[in-house]
Amino acid sequence: MFAGFMIRAWEAATIVAVVAGVVGFFTVTRGSAFAAHALPNGAFAGAAGASLIGVNTIVGLGVFSLLGALTISALGRRARRDVATALVIVMMLGLGALFLSMTTEYAPQIYSLLFGEVLGVANNELLPTAAIGAGCIAAIVILYRPLLLSSVMTDVAEARGISPRRMELAFLVVVALTTTMAVPVVGSLLIFSLLIGPAAAARSLANTPHGAMAASIVIAVATVWAAIALSYATNLPIGFFVGTISATAYAAAQAWNAWRHAHPGIADAVAAGRAPVVTTSP
Repeated sequence: MFAGFMIRAWEAATIVAVVAGVVGFFTVTRGSAFAAHALPNGAFAGAAGASLIGVNTIVGLGVFSLLGALTISALGRRARRDVATALVIVMMLGLGALFLSMTTEYAPQIYSLLFGEVLGVANNELLPTAAIGAGCIAAIVILYRPLLLSSVMTDVAEARGISPRRMELAFLVVVALTTTMAVPVVGSLLIFSLLIGPAAAARSLANTPHGAMAASIVIAVATVWAAIALSYATNLPIGFFVGTISATAYAAAQAWNAWRHAHPGIADAVAAGRAPVVTTSP
């Protein structure tokens, strides 16, 4: 489990999970799950197009991800955001189908674009993955306060001179960069699982933005680590475990949240590390 190629898998998956945990927090908070689904689809089309013309797939991923982000932002000014996002998905899926019909690549390479190839990460891919991931984290750190304010209190943000459209564009660019980094590792379909599942679960477990973001990172890292270990042990696809564990984490967090509201005294004692006081009526 800890051979050379497995070590690279652990490292690449951890980088992707940390970034997905941070970006996913804002994805869920802003209600941008649909956009987080659309941009990886666009990235897949770009990777397929790059493969068709013999260009590095990272280039295609980056170009199409950014084009998708810019298109969603531009169309969102004149139409509902969900409609604009749906149009981008339709356009990108159409281009992806066209590129795939023209390519001569064999099925495993196409499969890796959709579901990733975390066990096939090469040494020369780790540095670009880490560099793009660091850029995403740096962007979130710089934009943190205005991005958080525009995510939870749009009217207050506007009153303070923060443009919601500019924040939306900036955030979509960060999601596009995250997509560019993550698709070669976990695929265009599974990055959506890491962006949404852990962050959605974390919001049910923490009461502060910093706490929710930290919990999102922990859950995302635990998800990919468990997925790699289980895939190695069972020889089943990593994607199956990533999606299943993410969904299970969200369901468990929702169940805990419901139980906590039904038993506030016991839940507060457990959270504080105290033994709950149980009283019985005479």
